[in-house]
Amino acid sequence: MTRLLLFDPKYMEYLFHSGKVYKLGLTFEMGYDGIGIVMLALSNLVIFLVALANFNKEEANAPRFAGLIFLMQFGLNGLFAAQDAVMFYIFWEFTLIPVFLMLYWFGAKENNRTLLKFFLYTLFGSLFMLLSILAIGVYSNSYAYETIQYTAIPAKYACWIFSGFLIAFAVKVPLFPFHTWQPNTYSTAPMAGTMLLSAIMLKMALFGMIKWMIPLSFSALPTWQWPVIILSVIGILYGAFIAMREYNIRKVFAFASISHLGLIVAGIMVFTVDSLQGSIIQMVNHSLIAIGLFFAAGIIEQRLGTSNLNEMGGIAKIAPRFGFWFGVIMFVSLSVPMTAGFIGEFLLIKSVFEFNSWMGILSALTLVIGAVYMIRAYQMSSMGAPKITAFKDLMWNEISVFAIIAILALSLGLYPDFIFSIVKPSIKHMLEAVADTQLIIK
Repeated sequence: MTRLLLFDPKYMEYLFHSGKVYKLGLTFEMGYDGIGIVMLALSNLVIFLVALANFNKEEANAPRFAGLIFLMQFGLNGLFAAQDAVMFYIFWEFTLIPVFLMLYWFGAKENNRTLLKFFLYTLFGSLFMLLSILAIGVYSNSYAYETIQYTAIPAKYACWIFSGFLIAFAVKVPLFPFHTWQPNTYSTAPMAGTMLLSAIMLKMALFGMIKWMIPLSFSALPTWQWPVIILSVIGILYGAFIAMREYNIRKVFAFASISHLGLIVAGIMVFTVDSLQGSIIQMVNHSLIAIGLFFAAGIIEQRLGTSNLNEMGGIAKIAPRFGFWFGVIMFVSLSVPMTAGFIGEFLLIKSVFEFNSWMGILSALTLVIGAVYMIRAYQMSSMGAPKITAFKDLMWNEISVFAIIAILALSLGLYPDFIFSIVKPSIKHMLEAVADTQLIIK
């Protein structure tokens, strides 16, 4: 663990009217381990790709758009580097502000109800996480990660703490049945907002599960493991089947995201070295795919003025560069061999199967059904007889975004050890710390 101590006069102390000094145990401590550095690199890569994708868009000329992008970057970096539970919560809530304003100022004008639902869902869930963090602070007399990581919390208290974290993270992922805010939000948000939500904001919750929720209340994992994995598998199948029936291209990709994220959550709940390694590389892969797919959907919607697949067709014949790169991203999203998705999903399905064979078999259906809805979306939009007369082909910045995504997905598929070698020591250290606290409880 590399740490940067910004402010820590032992602990911040507040003097009350009684004259007594109460130590709140608050620190402003930033640092990173292997998992954190991967997430920091991913978040800054996502911000770069979002800015590049919107380089020639009307929003890019608005100063407040660039300001919101950089505020988002500040919040993400703070969250992934926070080594204090209260600081983690502050940055967690902070990231909601720029994305909310981006959706409000630059999204569809009729999306106020959808936007309010998104805001209230995420804010309401976060309050439960705050209660869990306060409970940890009361029990351990500190919020510093290095201290609370080794605090042995008995199961009867850990279950409540675990529940508070779980509600907040389940809403943000989103885990079935907390997903209802997502499809409409994705379909009415500006392209940049959708890319940020799907590519990196959801990873905040997955990162929180790995680093904060399970290690700090591990004795509650046996209680919650089966229910969460069952909900994850339901989400895998539900998202996939709805995506097969959907005709709004943004909603197709939104429900596909629910399906893929369900598999990652199931892998995290297994909580082994292999499942966590698979979860992290799949988080990186999902971020790349989400940017590519929603970028392609945004280009189609901007050029055609519609998101309805029934009104598309033959785009690849009119705009061959777009047809090629959209096809590349589509194949990457199918987790074909030699891509990062193949490695990630293989490890996740293997880990879930080792936990329970039926859960593993049902989880593996995402590979088959995923091929159906992805190929269907590409076929209806880009193949067949042209239903459109004009479609402006890709510009240099748009090709650059697709190319960077494809190169990274292929590189990580051929050499996944680049990620594994970074995160594996941190995962082992985390599991050892968990084992030590369980010995204390026993």
